[in-house]
Amino acid sequence: MRLENRSIRGRLALFVGTAVGALCAAFFMVLLIVIGRATACDLTKEATAVGDLTAYYVDRGQVVNPLPPIPRNLVRPVQVVDPRGRVVAASRDLQNKPLMAHFTPRGPSRVSSEIVCHSVFTSDRCHIVVAQRVYRNGDWTVYSAVPTLPFYVSPGVTALLVAGTAVFSIMVVYGTRRVVARSLRPVDAIRAQLDDIQSTDLGRRVPIPAPEDEIYRLARSVNQTLDRLEDALGQQRRFCADASHELRTPITAIRAQLEDALLAPGEVDTSTLCKDVLPSVERLQSIACDLLTLTRLDSGVPCERRPVDLSVLVAAELEGTPSHLTVVRNLTPGLEVAGDPSRLRQLVGNLVRNAQRHALSTVTITVRRVDDGYPPDPRSGGGMAELEVLDDGGGIAPDQREAVFRRFTRLDSARSRDAGGLGLGLPIAREIARSHGGTLTIRDSDRGACFVVRLPLSR
Repeated sequence: MRLENRSIRGRLALFVGTAVGALCAAFFMVLLIVIGRATACDLTKEATAVGDLTAYYVDRGQVVNPLPPIPRNLVRPVQVVDPRGRVVAASRDLQNKPLMAHFTPRGPSRVSSEIVCHSVFTSDRCHIVVAQRVYRNGDWTVYSAVPTLPFYVSPGVTALLVAGTAVFSIMVVYGTRRVVARSLRPVDAIRAQLDDIQSTDLGRRVPIPAPEDEIYRLARSVNQTLDRLEDALGQQRRFCADASHELRTPITAIRAQLEDALLAPGEVDTSTLCKDVLPSVERLQSIACDLLTLTRLDSGVPCERRPVDLSVLVAAELEGTPSHLTVVRNLTPGLEVAGDPSRLRQLVGNLVRNAQRHALSTVTITVRRVDDGYPPDPRSGGGMAELEVLDDGGGIAPDQREAVFRRFTRLDSARSRDAGGLGLGLPIAREIARSHGGTLTIRDSDRGACFVVRLPLSR
């Protein structure tokens, strides 16, 4: 199994085990070196002690060949060399052997040591040779030697260290795996709960662990995501239900008229039938266009951007105002915004038609520049174009001002007295404003409703 395919607990346990094993190996190597140096120091002291005893005999003139065994079982290779460089005495294992070493203590020092490796010794190992200078009618030299130990000191010590490293690493791996498994247990619970959640029961939530750690924050984020998903799905279902309801009315009317025509084909005038059916078809077309516009706005499809004179656009939309209404225009010329002319025209048209539909006698349209009360836009140098559409109708209650921007929402007040609105015009207008970096809100007014659009100026 490849490493990236392992579980998190397996990868962490493997990583920690490898790291601990490497650290233990390094520690034990250092320990072996320290033990080896300490052992070498002890062996040097032992060889020095043997040489001291032999030097004592040389100093008293009691040298015999072969040298007698050293007390306390310190049986070590020893040679005594006279001032002329001849071996005059040696231990039994070095009888008739050449010099074990050719160095002598230098300077004021009486003792020196070196590691010597050659075949003078009976064993194949290197030896620590200690040379001691003794003065008796000339400089005598006493060489004593002890065999060195291998770098691993002894097989027993090495085996013990290797076994200890292995056991310790296994314990660390096991402990790490247990700790990680326990820490990830809430994650398994979150995953299991997510696997069980279906689109029909989005009200369920994943369990949140008690300690406020990373898993706690993960669980909260998952639940917040589920909240947003539930809201989005609920909005989608309501949208589909509302759209179906709006489409059913004109379709039912068209079907009824066509069925009447089929029941009495000779009594139906084709021109009259077409005139009767055409309003329902136009209503279907309007609903389909609005739904398509909302879909495009929701998908975030980029729109064309070019300078558009907002006052000119508003003036064009005000042509053909019903004769029973008075339109008051306060249009500041030369206020250009960057955007899609067709979508901006739809935004203005939706607001103007909404005001005309609910006004009693007067609609006031104002276009002006504002420089305060709004975060500056880097593309406009801080200026904003403001479009204000005010009617003298029944107005909108403060607690219903956000409701009118929900899709297929028509208030129960006098503002919905005619069936001309689909409940999509204002939501579309707000989405168009947002897609152009602006806002659409409702402002307090003495009478009627006051819709305010703010868009960043293009220059």
